Amino acid sequence: MIKVLLVEDDVRLADALAGALEGRGYVVDQVRTGQAALDSAPVDIILLDLGLPDMDGVDLCRRLRERADAGGDTGIIMVTARGRQSERVRGLRSGADDYVVKPLAVDELCARMEAVLRRTRRRPEDPPVALGPLSVDLATRTVTRGDDPVDLTRKEFDLLAALVREAGSVVSREHLLLRVWQTSWPGTLRTLEVHIGTLRSKLDVPGLIETVRGVGYRLAAADGAAPGAADGATGRPSVSAAPVQPARRP
Repeated sequence: MIKVLLVEDDVRLADALAGALEGRGYVVDQVRTGQAALDSAPVDIILLDLGLPDMDGVDLCRRLRERADAGGDTGIIMVTARGRQSERVRGLRSGADDYVVKPLAVDELCARMEAVLRRTRRRPEDPPVALGPLSVDLATRTVTRGDDPVDLTRKEFDLLAALVREAGSVVSREHLLLRVWQTSWPGTLRTLEVHIGTLRSKLDVPGLIETVRGVGYRLAAADGAAPGAADGATGRPSVSAAPVQPARRP
């Protein structure tokens, strides 16, 4: 059962949206102010309007993110009429996982909520992911080689996690910048390239992180399967437990 906190001061809109979400199986609590949101019980995902009567929604997002980080798995989606690119970037930089502009389609919002929950919810029952000689545990944010830990910075692990979740598929540079640095500014591309280089060096598995020229990066797929192949009924890309060797030139 997924619990949603809807932070929206427009009563008619909030009631309509809450009813639509409840009809799709979500449990929805509604609040009208930022302070009420801060005082609320923990939930799985927060839908946050920016035009609140008592505080700026971006500042509220930062405070909610600080509180959410204690639990580590609360998703935040901004749902607002502010559609300018500068507003989107400001919202994402404040800690939001996604940004949706009103008017919105409920089915699209639900799809975005599901995507955020896949990225943010911790599932301790899921086994660690094997990357050649490495083991990556997304729940505990650890990487090990046998019994030895691989020391990654927070950004390096976030970058690896973003690639693991899309294993076998090409992940664009823009997506990685938004997920890890909460920005799409082209000036940070060099930062991304440096982190990719450092991550490759620390993981020390040749061919594991492939560069797709002009697009982004891809984590090598499993057991000779084409990139993006699903692992059984889970729908998740599989990753080979054997070291991935770089392709030989003819």
